[in-house]
Amino acid sequence: MTEQDARQWIVDRWGDTAVARLECYIAMLVAENERQNLIASSTIKSIWSRHLVDSAQLIGLASDAPEGAWLDIGSGGGLPGIVVAILSDRAVDLVEPRRKRAEFLSQVIADLGLNAAVHASKVENLGDIAPPAIISARAVARLSAILQAAQRYAVASTLWLLPKGRSASEEIGEARKQWRGVFHVEHSVTARDSNIVVVRGVSRR
Repeated sequence: MTEQDARQWIVDRWGDTAVARLECYIAMLVAENERQNLIASSTIKSIWSRHLVDSAQLIGLASDAPEGAWLDIGSGGGLPGIVVAILSDRAVDLVEPRRKRAEFLSQVIADLGLNAAVHASKVENLGDIAPPAIISARAVARLSAILQAAQRYAVASTLWLLPKGRSASEEIGEARKQWRGVFHVEHSVTARDSNIVVVRGVSRR
C-alpha cells in the first residue's frame, strides 16, 4: 500500500474532514518524535500506511462490537487509540504508563477535542473501570501476556483486537494453553505478512 493509497483508503471511509484531523495529529506526532521516541524515524515517510491505516482498520473489525468504550493498552504515541478517537464515535481510554507519553496524549486529546481519556499507569493498576466493549494493544506484549494483564476488565462480549504481525498463529497456540475463547486471524490491509488476532469470550482454563 503506497502513501497515496493509504490516505485515499481513509478518505473513502471517513471523508476529508477526518483526514484533516489526522493530518493535525500527524504534525503533533512527528514534532513530538523529536523529543521522545514515539515511532521509528524510518517509518515517518510511510506514516499513513504503516501507522494510520494500520490503526484505522481495527475500527472496521469492531463494527459488530457491543456499545461501550474502547480500551487501548500501551498507547505510546496514540496508535491506535488516538486514531480510533478521531475516526469513531466511541469513548476511548488510553493506557500509557510512561509519563511523558501520557502528557503528549493528553495534549493531543485537548487540542483535537477528542472523546478520550489518558490513564498514566500500567493496565494492571487501572482500578475499577466499566467493562470495555473493545480492547486493543499494538506492539505491546505477547498475546498471553496481554490477556493476563487485562482480562479482569473484560466480559464475555468484549472484543479483543490485537495486531500481531507474523507471529499471530504462534501466539494463539501459546495462549490457548492458558485461555479459552474464540480466536481467529484477520489479514492486515497494509501488508501481506501482517495479521490481527481477534478474540472473543476470553476466560482462563
